[in-house]
Amino acid sequence: MWQTIKNLWFQDPSAKPVLINDTAVRIRAGMLLAIPIYMGFTLWSAIFGGHWIVDGDTIHDTLDTDWDGHIIYSANVIRRTWDYTIQTYVLFYGLFEMIAGMFVWTSRLSPTILLSSFLARKQHAVWKPLTPKRYAWTLGAFMIALCLIFFNPSTFADWVNAIAGRTLLPDTSQYLSYWIPSLVFVCVAFMWLEAVLGFCVGCKIHWLLVKLGVHKEECLACNNIDWDEIARRKAKQSGNG
Repeated sequence: MWQTIKNLWFQDPSAKPVLINDTAVRIRAGMLLAIPIYMGFTLWSAIFGGHWIVDGDTIHDTLDTDWDGHIIYSANVIRRTWDYTIQTYVLFYGLFEMIAGMFVWTSRLSPTILLSSFLARKQHAVWKPLTPKRYAWTLGAFMIALCLIFFNPSTFADWVNAIAGRTLLPDTSQYLSYWIPSLVFVCVAFMWLEAVLGFCVGCKIHWLLVKLGVHKEECLACNNIDWDEIARRKAKQSGNG
């Protein structure tokens, strides 16, 4: 237990390159999958669950008819509205988790990293470099940030306008496209691929950038380097020495 708390999912937190246990990463992805699923239900409810409800106590006959001879009644009707307070907190937590996984010291602040490392402690460790995973979490953080702005346009507009000292964004209307919330379903797909199939979209982006020469260092995971075998060889050489 102490080793789990000390090292978390790192093979060696001080080593270069930094390697993390992909088994724990997949467990964590399964945990965090709950966030986009919850937001997906929120989006579904906001679109299809906001039906008008007629207050039966306020119905009265207007003593008038329409062109088709239908009697016209007057009544108060209500409709559910969302303030997205809870959803905002959930998104902020998801943003925190995305950022926390990118660095060794911030990883120690993440409850899901600690829990996933604990759950993976008796399973076979699959060591992979941290750098490609940062692309996945950066992509996730970007989509979460867009959703946060979409659900809180006035608050974000007030911040931007206050910093700029002039009106750059309207604070009384939605200025983002209405397809932005659908990113939660993209997050569901990406995290499902990571948790179930072990397919990391961010890692593939890193691999592509390496191929294009944007990154000079090689993609260690793509080279299929067996870190356990390297560790055994070093231990054997130390023993012989």
